[in-house]
Amino acid sequence: MARLMALVLVLLLSGCGYNTIQQKEEAVDAAWSQVINVYQRRADLVPNLVATVRGYAQHEQQVFTEVTEARSRVGSVNVDAGDQASLEQFQQAQGQLQSAIGRLLLVAENYPQLKADQNFLQLQAQLEGTENRITVERQRYIGAVQDYNTFIRQFPQNLTAKVFGYQTRPNFTVDNLQQIQQAPQVDFGSNG
Repeated sequence: MARLMALVLVLLLSGCGYNTIQQKEEAVDAAWSQVINVYQRRADLVPNLVATVRGYAQHEQQVFTEVTEARSRVGSVNVDAGDQASLEQFQQAQGQLQSAIGRLLLVAENYPQLKADQNFLQLQAQLEGTENRITVERQRYIGAVQDYNTFIRQFPQNLTAKVFGYQTRPNFTVDNLQQIQQAPQVDFGSNG
């Protein structure tokens, strides 16, 4: 009888999904680490970009200050990918940094010598590549979270997840959802 109970217990536990939950949770954590890695790469590029632009456009101090402050806010956010509020705060800080970088690049457009500077061109290319990496890594993270969340919500894994306290993980959201749902308006009206 004890053997039969042990066999039944082994069969029940083998289908509970506990090990797979561990595997999928680790995949989510690894994907999140890579997202943080590429965001850090962008933050590391910013001081070099600012220094290069500052050499040409010294009177644009407000833009430099905004970029520096935004980078500082990104560094001060203690993000927990499992906490929706923390993730939203992190996304907001990253959005502010991205906006400040955009303003910095607009300043650079006003300086033809800067636009031809090899250091600036290399930094700009690295920043563009980093933005693409951020997009790719966020996409991978979103996929890992979707896989994990779907798995722990399915039967019988949902029972195992409840017993061991596993929760669905929050995912990235879009800050300006209302704005991006509307088609852009293009006006090719004549100026003369």
